[in-house]
Amino acid sequence: MTPSSLDELIEALRCLPGVGPKSAQRMAYHLLQRDQRGAGRLARALSHALQVLRHCERCNTFTESEICERCANPRRDASLLCVVEMPADLAMIEQTQSYNGLYYVLMGRLSPLDGIGPRELKLDKLIVRASDPAVAEVILATNFTNEGEATAHTIATLLAARGLKVSRLSRGVPVGGELEHTDTGTIAQALVERRSV
Repeated sequence: MTPSSLDELIEALRCLPGVGPKSAQRMAYHLLQRDQRGAGRLARALSHALQVLRHCERCNTFTESEICERCANPRRDASLLCVVEMPADLAMIEQTQSYNGLYYVLMGRLSPLDGIGPRELKLDKLIVRASDPAVAEVILATNFTNEGEATAHTIATLLAARGLKVSRLSRGVPVGGELEHTDTGTIAQALVERRSV
């Protein structure tokens, strides 16, 4: 019989995305048998993060202070507001070093099947943020999934009704990509969104 504390650890690990019962069991056994130091570090880091992290009052990402460093940086272009689904998406855009505006992180996307609607995403807070007079353009950078597209459409409709300029990330053939290995939907979208050279 498995000790209840081990069952609880395995069940707790299952809350991670993509982790099923077998993976959770393997992780638990690994941490307890092979890496107790790592397990302790993980427990302390998670406990500390839960205590000190909160949502930025302006962009909704995780921060340890009321306003995150990015929002407080006067060198960022306050006229651009990029809306992303998750902090990981923000990090990817930052890695491009091609955007110097500000962000708003939704912390999810519309998904009626999962019970996530406009209220759960707190779209009213986004509308208030986007209505700041300093914001000249809102860039929708949600993912190109069905849920991401529905989220972008809903936000675009809400913001356009308030007279705000709204744009969407373009789609197309990836840099270094070959047409032969690109899906037809991506090629079709690239043709629709072609530009003059």
